[in-house]
Amino acid sequence: MTARGWFLFSLMGVVWGIPYLLIKVAVDAPLSPSMVVFTRCALGAALLLPFAIRQGGLPATVRTHWRPMLAFACIEIIGPWWTLTDAERHLSSSTAGLLIAGVPIVGVALARFFGETERLGVRRVVGLGLGLAGVGVLTIPHLTGGDARSLAEVLITVIGYATAPLIAARYLKNIPTLQLIAPCLALAALVYAPAAAMTWPSEMPSPSVLAALATLGVVCTAVAFVAFLELIKEAGPTRATVFTYVNPAVAVAAGAIFLSEPLTPAIVAAFTLILAGSVLATASGQGAATRPVLGHPEGEAVHSDSGLRRGPEPRPDRGEARAR
Repeated sequence: MTARGWFLFSLMGVVWGIPYLLIKVAVDAPLSPSMVVFTRCALGAALLLPFAIRQGGLPATVRTHWRPMLAFACIEIIGPWWTLTDAERHLSSSTAGLLIAGVPIVGVALARFFGETERLGVRRVVGLGLGLAGVGVLTIPHLTGGDARSLAEVLITVIGYATAPLIAARYLKNIPTLQLIAPCLALAALVYAPAAAMTWPSEMPSPSVLAALATLGVVCTAVAFVAFLELIKEAGPTRATVFTYVNPAVAVAAGAIFLSEPLTPAIVAAFTLILAGSVLATASGQGAATRPVLGHPEGEAVHSDSGLRRGPEPRPDRGEARAR
């Protein structure tokens, strides 16, 4: 990836590494899952919609692309955010983080159903395996139990998180980032508004809970989605989801830095595996051109049999397919 891609990758590893803790704080308050999802979506939409409107052409964009936008909203936000939040009422954040780290693997499998013909190559397969091993080393010692429903809810979340980037890359590549995510967040807020109103807390939540909700809406929703969709443009939908390997590591690092939790040899080993796996799983083949998705800001993409790419035909690196 480019330097910009690595910056976005690192940013996503952090901003989507902390929601598990924030969600846990909110549902333990206790706030209902619908209340939590409504709040973060409403805050995100309120922040992003003015900028999306200022760009111009938002109504026309929605009218033209409403079907794939609706699919993206349902599969990325409306369904998975509720199932993840409800699951964390019974699962620990480390368990949720471990299961969500399976998104890249599911994404690789689902990519075939979306016409993705890129071969992974040995390097990327090894990288995916190392990343998953690192997550296991990091989180398995801290796992707590949960019922079958909660585990199924996280599995639904994983499938949604793996599918939505493929939809965005295939059907929404020409839509500006803000004009895609702002309407989707607004729709999700409208969907959950009735349930949130019915479960509105009788007392004002504590300052820590309010801070958790604000961070979820501003940082983990508004900022994170803009960065995420830009990362898909830069690295492609499959590589873009590999940052989910870093998310559990971020939670442990935050505990060590801010809560003086022990940094054990197992944690150091897990960090090494996760970082090495991320580098390998997101690497392009040598000499391969970067193929843009969701459009490219310079508009230099050209069509070919296998998708969009830039520049002259690259030579495969020892049988590996062209990278995104």
